[in-house]
Amino acid sequence: MGSEIVIVPLFFGAIFGVVYLYFSTRNKERLALIEKGLNAGIFTGGKSQASPIWKILFLNTALVLVGIGMGIFIAAILNTNFGVQEDVAYPGTIFTLAGIGLLIGYMLSTKEEKK
Repeated sequence: MGSEIVIVPLFFGAIFGVVYLYFSTRNKERLALIEKGLNAGIFTGGKSQASPIWKILFLNTALVLVGIGMGIFIAAILNTNFGVQEDVAYPGTIFTLAGIGLLIGYMLSTKEEKK
């Protein structure tokens, strides 16, 4: 009963710790570059991105949501027509098709960046 009192703050504390560590490390690296007089173009690879990050984010989100929707639909078909247990059909197909959606999103985003 009292475990959620401990788990919730630990969860949010872990998220805060990771974000804080990421930004503080990035800041220290950039300050070290400024002190040495180097260009910060090292972080972007010296070239501009082919497509904005919001396009890739929307593409991946859309493909994951389509994968989840197709997973629910196929799981319902497996459950009603083929007698596959509900506890197996739904998580299995949802995770599989969401993963396939992410894989397709990755391939499309790398193809888009090459243009």
